[in-house]
Amino acid sequence: MPRLRAATTAAALGLAPLALTALAAAPASAHGSMGDPVSRVAQCFAEGPESPKSAACRAAVAAGGTQALYDWNGIRIGGAGGRHQELIPDGKLCSAGNDEFKGLDLARADWPATGVHSGSYTFRYRVTAPHKGTFEVYATKPGYDPAKPLAWSDLDLADPVAKSTDPVAADGFYTFSGTLPARTGRHLLYAVWQRSDSPEAFYSCSDVDFGGATAAGAAKVTGTATPAGRAKVAKPAKTTPVPAVSAPSERQIAAGADRSTVEHHGHGDGDPSTSAKSASPNAPVPEGTSVPLAETGSPAGTSYAAIGGAAALAVGSAALFLSVRQRATGRNRTAR
Repeated sequence: MPRLRAATTAAALGLAPLALTALAAAPASAHGSMGDPVSRVAQCFAEGPESPKSAACRAAVAAGGTQALYDWNGIRIGGAGGRHQELIPDGKLCSAGNDEFKGLDLARADWPATGVHSGSYTFRYRVTAPHKGTFEVYATKPGYDPAKPLAWSDLDLADPVAKSTDPVAADGFYTFSGTLPARTGRHLLYAVWQRSDSPEAFYSCSDVDFGGATAAGAAKVTGTATPAGRAKVAKPAKTTPVPAVSAPSERQIAAGADRSTVEHHGHGDGDPSTSAKSASPNAPVPEGTSVPLAETGSPAGTSYAAIGGAAALAVGSAALFLSVRQRATGRNRTAR
């Protein structure tokens, strides 16, 4: 009997480290997209996935469907490891080569754009799960044509406009500073978030307008001379107003969470370090709080799924111990 009890106890205790290991190895869950200047996917999601207001976002939905907008925080490559140019072909930078997001690669000059100017700029990256890593933001070179597919050669890769390592998330955003170059007219800012605890990286395209040039689609003013020397100005053609740029609000994120496949089914790459649900699916950091960056897992370092798994192991080991003990006790009473 003592031997049996000792063996049973050892077996039960032997499962305890497995439970602790499950907690310590809680899979990572980090997601996000540029919020200011707002990325294409975040802007279209904020407009409403089922009926976007801007022509560009409607075209993106027509090309790739609405699911891409519900998955707005999941434009990523699980095994990037810094090999961005190697893995993402020209013309597919905004989708990171992911066919689900191909609508974001559409070459057109009417994407909703954030008005900016040269000089210092505070970037705000909308995040739904903080994590360690480095952000780099690149601007397109002078002469960039938004009506042509975006290529790596269009970006000034030698001189990023912003670079920040391990900023702290607060109020649902990472905030870091940069310096925008001297430009005029429409340009694009390409953001890369490369995690340091995983090869996973996230990507986003943000359209910006530096001003100083005729906006695409604007009516040209023409006229002919009159005897009085005045010009007869033609009335501008009626155009649909472009919606104001805006990152998705917490309410919008919460409302669309049940439609997202990013959190509900992980990242879909079979990588255990990057494919788990977060503790709070698609929910940003609560307003008014700041969260330190975790090495792995959600902000608390573990996910509810991992905690549940560890609890199941603990309960199972306890049940096994009690079952064996009861059998042994029954045999002992019979022998008597």
